[in-house]
Amino acid sequence: MATRAAKDACDLLDADHRAVKKMFKEYEELTKSRARSAAQKKMDLAHQICNELTVHAQIEEEIFYPALRQVMKEADLLNEAEVEHQSVKDLVAQIQEMPEADEMFDARVKVLGEYVDHHVKEEKNEIFPKARSARKLDLMAMRDELEARKEELMAEMGEMA
Repeated sequence: MATRAAKDACDLLDADHRAVKKMFKEYEELTKSRARSAAQKKMDLAHQICNELTVHAQIEEEIFYPALRQVMKEADLLNEAEVEHQSVKDLVAQIQEMPEADEMFDARVKVLGEYVDHHVKEEKNEIFPKARSARKLDLMAMRDELEARKEELMAEMGEMA
């Protein structure tokens, strides 16, 4: 049996989802640790999660969602996804501005994880299948565009750090 051809745009976005989910699990494990180094590791990981989510949301909003809007009749799903993105961005901004000793830090990261989890399920179960069934959408070419933009944004973030 032939293996599946090169991954499409949805696979690329889903790989981001899995990577961030793994980071949230690592963060949760760190919240249980009593080691002194855990606090700094949590801060670093939380900021890494925020950077990943920021870039992911930006490439979806710049490339993926506009392309879908051109081929999908029902805009409700995309409108909802963009509102969810805004909620995530608001929490990301709060987390990035917080001092590490703030007692609400872990709670904000946990809620961010829950928001992201909900958003990922909707994309995977509703948006991605619609994208894949849209005949006028070249998800292979879009994958390359998403990948290139993601690399640009990550490089910019690296320069800011």
